[in-house]
Amino acid sequence: MARLSAYRREWFSNIRGDILSGIVVALALIPEAIGFSVIAGVDPKVGLFASFAIACVSAFVGGRPGMISAATAATAVLMVTLVKEHGLPYLFAATILMGLIQLGAGALRLGRLMSFVSRSVITGFVNALAILIFMAQLPELIGVPSLTYAMIAAGLGIIYLFPYLTNAIPSPLVAIVVLTALAWGLGLDLRTVGDLGELPSTLPVFALPQVPLTFETLRIIFPYSVALAAVGLLESLLTAQIVDDMTETTSNKSQECYGQGASNIASALIGGMGGCAMIGQSVINVTSGGRGRLSTFVAGAFLLFLILVLDDLVRIIPMAALVAVMIMVSIGTFSWRSILDLRTNPLPSSIVMLATVTTVVATHDLAKGVLVGVLLSGVFFAGKVARLVAVEKRDSAEGTAVTYMVRGQIFFASVESFLRGFSFEERPAQVTIDLTHAHFWDISAIGALDKVVLRLRKNGAEVEVLGLNEASATMVDRFGRHDKGDAGPAAVH
Repeated sequence: MARLSAYRREWFSNIRGDILSGIVVALALIPEAIGFSVIAGVDPKVGLFASFAIACVSAFVGGRPGMISAATAATAVLMVTLVKEHGLPYLFAATILMGLIQLGAGALRLGRLMSFVSRSVITGFVNALAILIFMAQLPELIGVPSLTYAMIAAGLGIIYLFPYLTNAIPSPLVAIVVLTALAWGLGLDLRTVGDLGELPSTLPVFALPQVPLTFETLRIIFPYSVALAAVGLLESLLTAQIVDDMTETTSNKSQECYGQGASNIASALIGGMGGCAMIGQSVINVTSGGRGRLSTFVAGAFLLFLILVLDDLVRIIPMAALVAVMIMVSIGTFSWRSILDLRTNPLPSSIVMLATVTTVVATHDLAKGVLVGVLLSGVFFAGKVARLVAVEKRDSAEGTAVTYMVRGQIFFASVESFLRGFSFEERPAQVTIDLTHAHFWDISAIGALDKVVLRLRKNGAEVEVLGLNEASATMVDRFGRHDKGDAGPAAVH
């Protein structure tokens, strides 16, 4: 009952704000969906229908209220070769398989993997996306009439100044309406949404992909589906984390895997391409007052209403108005504080952030950037923990016994430091290895302990291992050799 009540609140706790923000997002989605269709090499309606389906379905079954999912550039670039070589039906089939893989990821609760993504990677991801969003506007900023710049400046002025008058209406919506009315009323010669491509004139039709159900079909689509599913989930989960931070709320990342899977399957069944969460549109939604599932649903439903019913009005929207909105998104998305933090943050954290930004911007591939960031984070973390290992040698008064006090985390990266702490040149009769303040994590650590004990025994010492905690003792019992009968006697406590 409590769960149902929480779900109801996610839908109806912010009705006015969600409806208005959803309208703003729908207007901003049109040029992007068309642009992403062009990138993928498909008809504009494929991206527009996808954005409608993905947004509406994810509103019901997604794990992050207020996040916008639709057709994206990140997935579009992965489809180009498939569409070119095999045709549109194979894209629909690949999108269905993509959705099934994402549903499987939800069942395996892979959303929990977000806990392994460091703050530096997320900051780098955000900054890179902000840069890419701005770069995507450059075609509308280069080689255009000077009037375009004046309209963009006017749009930005409205966006940033209108909130000082009232917050009742989202300022991006006001900017789009005012600039559209101005351009139409004065007959200004400006590039409009209608110049981007033909809008669909009929409702999408439910249909299964017309491809043979054979192993050959699976062989063709499987690599694309895996790549699409991985990139889609990565961007979606990272965007969900960013929206969590912006709204100071939490979300169910594993449920979001289900939402992305279901929405992509629905998209393919009505002739749409695969997609995922959109950080730019999500930022527009949140900054315009959207917080609940209703905003996501309104964005998808109103998008369909715009292109089918209000298509004549949509066609006259000047691109300058939408560019102004996206520049606002770019400015708002970028973490400006991260630049100041470069001076105070630890050097490894700064390197991770900059490497993530550089890789994403250079390759235009979010997955590669995040992968580089995560790998660097892991390397730096392992190195830091490895340096915390200490082995202290204590000789007895008689000089016949030696005690080694081990402290720290022993794993593959710290094995070398652990081994360096022991002296094998001396030949004491009794050696005690005190592991009370140590923890053994993997088979590399157990192998290192074996190496130390067996070598000391080879030198004639009687070796006693003390202080193993329960987890470490279990590892030794399963993988160790020094405590087994064929390795000679050794006391383990």
